[in-house]
Amino acid sequence: MMFKNDEYIRRRELLSPKFSSGILLFLGNEESPVNFLHNTYRFRQDSSFLYYFGIQKPGLAAIIDVDQQLVILFGDEMSIDDIVWMGRQKTLKENAFEAGILEVRPKSELANYISKALNTNRSVHFLPPYRAENKIMLATLFNVAPEQVSGLASVPFIKAIVAQRSVKSEIELYEIDKAVSTSVDMQLLAMKMARPGMKESEIAAAIHQVALNGGGDLAYPIILTINGQILHNHFHGNTLKDGDLVLNDSGAETQMGYAGDLTRTFPVGKTFNSLQKEVYNIVLAAYYDAAKLLKPGLQYLDVHRRACLTLAEGLKAMGLMKGNLEDAVSRGAHALFFQCGTGHMMGLDVHDMEDLGEQYVGYSDKLVKNTSQFGLKSLRLGKELEVGNVLTVEPGIYFIPELIDMWAEEGTFSEYINYEKVKEFRSFGGIRIEDDFVITTEGSRKLGKPLAITVEEVEAVRGTIF
Repeated sequence: MMFKNDEYIRRRELLSPKFSSGILLFLGNEESPVNFLHNTYRFRQDSSFLYYFGIQKPGLAAIIDVDQQLVILFGDEMSIDDIVWMGRQKTLKENAFEAGILEVRPKSELANYISKALNTNRSVHFLPPYRAENKIMLATLFNVAPEQVSGLASVPFIKAIVAQRSVKSEIELYEIDKAVSTSVDMQLLAMKMARPGMKESEIAAAIHQVALNGGGDLAYPIILTINGQILHNHFHGNTLKDGDLVLNDSGAETQMGYAGDLTRTFPVGKTFNSLQKEVYNIVLAAYYDAAKLLKPGLQYLDVHRRACLTLAEGLKAMGLMKGNLEDAVSRGAHALFFQCGTGHMMGLDVHDMEDLGEQYVGYSDKLVKNTSQFGLKSLRLGKELEVGNVLTVEPGIYFIPELIDMWAEEGTFSEYINYEKVKEFRSFGGIRIEDDFVITTEGSRKLGKPLAITVEEVEAVRGTIF
């Protein structure tokens, strides 16, 4: 499934003028075997290749020759063995035509084309590889050791692609809206079906089916857990019991490759208990305070700080934090409870363009990421927002027993944290609330269909099954 070819032509025509000369090299992904050659994981095309060429098949590469004003697709047509096992599919030339590409060459000719360019001192720009096979291919093409390849990736190429892909077009927003709406269906099903005695795996399987029924698949592995304090918990072996909270962080990917990313936390029973409700409402307040700030020209770092301060204010009201909260947040004391960032870019990747480098995607030449302060170093997005950016807002509170014990023993930020009170929450778990937004000229728009978010709305959904 592809957009119309003029969309890919337009994208390439916007990219090429950023370079006065040289070759822009794009490597598609290969199949990745699970345990032997012909038993592979689900194929997923490289997102930058998908953005500029739209062809979701393995074994491809493409170049934009700026000097010759050529676009060439390199790949091989199906052999008779391929046809026997997979059936006749569109030819590579047909795929190329649908992407607005007029010239197709065998994959074996790529090395010669790149070699000639290098021998005449022409610049060849490529992106940092994240797949081992592409790292090896680039090492061969440029005659360097594999461990040297990432360091040779073109920063101007990275920056040009990040600038273009960061601003979503209307047809992209349509796809993302669709992905988020399917993700809403996944979240609502989990909220409606969870009951004491069920396995986490039963719910995870059901919401995976919703993603498949939507025409695509999962945008990332499902996080469906009663241990919400484990930020990326993909274990689904626990049994739900009354009194537990379920944290469901899951999202769908459309056939076109665009992602949704939502999180809701709900009780296994009919209602939250009083303590769960209190913590939930602190997280919800941070979500609202962050979301209402979203607008062009604002640094997302300020959105994150506002969310952190709101969390700290709520935790102080509960007796878990104390002292000057502005100082506490500035120094990172709140990170005992909120160890990650408030959001990230989203699009063709759930963490959009993360393979291109966080400093280029989430930050800028004017704003360098803080990679030393605990909590802040996990903020994937800090830069100034612009119209067309798509991002998440996902504050949370997480009581991690090991972290609590370590900080308490060391007396870390004891002037801001009431450890005797905090220790009472060692077994509480975690709560996260997450939605997806696009930045507009007026501020922002929440993507996808509505989904229960307040305590009352969540309990109303839970009440329908008891």
